[in-house]
Amino acid sequence: MAIRKFTVKFIMIAVLMLAASGVGAAERISLQALFKDKAIIVVDGARHVMKSGEMSPEGIKLLATDTQEEKAEVEIDGKHEVLRLGVVVAGFDSKGKGSVVLYPNRGGHFFADGLINGTSVRFMVDTGATVIAMNSKIAKRIGIDYIRNGSPGMASTPGGNVRTYDISLNNVQVGGITLYNVQGSIIEGNDPREVLLGMSFLGQLDMKRDGEKMELSER
Repeated sequence: MAIRKFTVKFIMIAVLMLAASGVGAAERISLQALFKDKAIIVVDGARHVMKSGEMSPEGIKLLATDTQEEKAEVEIDGKHEVLRLGVVVAGFDSKGKGSVVLYPNRGGHFFADGLINGTSVRFMVDTGATVIAMNSKIAKRIGIDYIRNGSPGMASTPGGNVRTYDISLNNVQVGGITLYNVQGSIIEGNDPREVLLGMSFLGQLDMKRDGEKMELSER
């Protein structure tokens, strides 16, 4: 009987160790399907049907779903992240320096969900943009008082000249990477649709391309 108890206890410890080893090790995460309070999340090829509040074997917890905006909120290594249908985002490494791995959409563009001053936004990676650029509607949603705190200027666009405001963003987060006092620009109007993740953020990171994969990591 003592041997059996010891064996059962050993098995339980081994299972817990295996489960713990998977937490924070995911390299590729995607939202495959979305329902009310339920989602299908694929983690490194493993498909999980999860209800709100449930956690995958890899340590990803589904917090909430939004079928109208086609997104799901999850928790990875204690951090809140947003997954969107059709966008593959990954590279959540809990060890060492912050990093994130991105994969292109069908159009070849790299998108990432992140935070600006604590508010969720959708980024499009743009190495041709000098700074993080966003339209004035997104800036107002974030709560940026760019007219009072920004430096006004003008920019030429296909639709004509538009007013811009240079601003310092308190903090910008993408995956496990958070940078502070990042230079940004607010553009009056509706363009660009997504926030352009420019070189004021990317230039402070190591960027590596491996096939389709793009890895961003802290220096």
